[in-house]
Amino acid sequence: MMLNPSLPKIVALVLLSGFSLACAPQLRALDNEKKPEKASEPATAVSSPSDSITEGTVTVGGQAIAYKAVAGTLTVGATNSQDALLGLDGKLLPDSGEKPADKPEDAPATARIFYAAYFKKGADAGSRPVTFLYNGGPGSSTMWLHMGSFGPRRVITQDTVHEAAAPYKIVNNDYSLLDVSDLVFIDAPGTGFSRVFGKDKEKAFWGVDEDAHAFERFIRRFLTKYDRWNSPKYLFGESYGTPRSAVLSAALQNVDLNGIILLSAILSFDNSVDEPKVNPGVDQAYALALPTYAASAWYHHKLPTQPAALEPFLAEVETYALGEYMSALLQGSELPDARKQAVAEKLHEYTGLPVAYLIKSNLRVSGGAFSKTLDDTEGMTTGRLDTRYQGPDYDPLSEEAQYDPQSNAISSAYTTAINQYMREDLKFGDNWTYKPSTYGEPGFHWQMRYAEGGQNVMPDLAKKLKANPKTKVLLAGGYYDLATPFFEGMYEMHHLPIPQNLQANISYKYYQAGHMIYVNEGILKQFHEDVAAFIKATEAAK
Repeated sequence: MMLNPSLPKIVALVLLSGFSLACAPQLRALDNEKKPEKASEPATAVSSPSDSITEGTVTVGGQAIAYKAVAGTLTVGATNSQDALLGLDGKLLPDSGEKPADKPEDAPATARIFYAAYFKKGADAGSRPVTFLYNGGPGSSTMWLHMGSFGPRRVITQDTVHEAAAPYKIVNNDYSLLDVSDLVFIDAPGTGFSRVFGKDKEKAFWGVDEDAHAFERFIRRFLTKYDRWNSPKYLFGESYGTPRSAVLSAALQNVDLNGIILLSAILSFDNSVDEPKVNPGVDQAYALALPTYAASAWYHHKLPTQPAALEPFLAEVETYALGEYMSALLQGSELPDARKQAVAEKLHEYTGLPVAYLIKSNLRVSGGAFSKTLDDTEGMTTGRLDTRYQGPDYDPLSEEAQYDPQSNAISSAYTTAINQYMREDLKFGDNWTYKPSTYGEPGFHWQMRYAEGGQNVMPDLAKKLKANPKTKVLLAGGYYDLATPFFEGMYEMHHLPIPQNLQANISYKYYQAGHMIYVNEGILKQFHEDVAAFIKATEAAK
């Protein structure tokens, strides 16, 4: 996922990630169900396609898991009162007392939200955990998590290098989370196969709170449709999916959550290392990004003295970042020249960036500037979502990176994979357009919560943790993620406005990977083990 600088005052977190038909679990229509027809675009904008029900088997840890897959849509209203008038089919209830609009464009705004749900066959639905997964953006579909992390199939891409062109490999996912939880992958309104309709539809669903409430209404409808109200429940958000999870968790009133999994998190955009350029005076983002700069320089052997191991080196950098470095930044123009020089020399030791460059940048290097400068002498741009990736500069004279090599490396594989898998395996979406994102869509503008300000949803997560002190949080991420630096995520958790004893409800898992940790198979294996252990430890809500 990565933050999209084109969004006003927000860096959008676009998830990027990939798969081959060999070794894929065999899907077929259920024997006791009518063979699903491939869905086509509805005749009218407000009609809903039929669900497609298939079945398959995925092997995890040497064990074959039979499952039922449902690819379908649920329609939600833009307000609670409007939503209450809709049936599960998205149509007005017969006793609603409302008359349908003459024209679809004049009707109240609705969102037809696409999902792919996987249910383990033979499991007790009452006690079986269910996990809702989504990517971020804002404005990204969930093809990345669906085809890269815990679904029954995943796309294979080469770690740290640009994947070769098609054909791509889509394989059995040895690390699917179906061994411990049923899974529901959700495309945000306007992305994937999800669509928005009605009057002022963009304002109704494209915003911090609007988006979260759409997901809230979806989850409530899903729990009703599949009789899962008494199941252990988990939210799993990546990138912008993490602030969505914070707002969504608070919006789910009277729905206790067993756990919230935050992958590559950012809850306060003041902490984005690309934000201070438009938010001067808030310097902590530079300090919170320093350990990621150091990890990246360590990986590419750009340090004047190369430490033997990464993590002890990062511990040293973290101490310096919140101590001497942050103290120097807080002095602003009052920082003495001698101290400025000393700090620049230390930053050079930790990042490999030239001392003169650090002085010229006033000790403040944005994420885009770091990506452009780390390997500038070789004419290479360093990745943003994953700094292990590099690619040729678009413009050797540019001040900042002009593209993300990691995004370019894997996006084609994931886009191909989701399109093939949806139609050939899940039997859904024939003749439809699957939208990887809403970027460039007419009317796409993300409504911020605070006028002319940043976004900080830390109070939302804190509210949920205080409302239900048994809710647990797992924070995960990669050391080489420059979109949502790992130290920034830790910092936010330690600054949540919650009682000290509730800090014990938060656990941390970090890996030598980037924003999308699952592109590395070895790390995906460990991540599966960590998330599975988290669910097993919390499904009883002890």
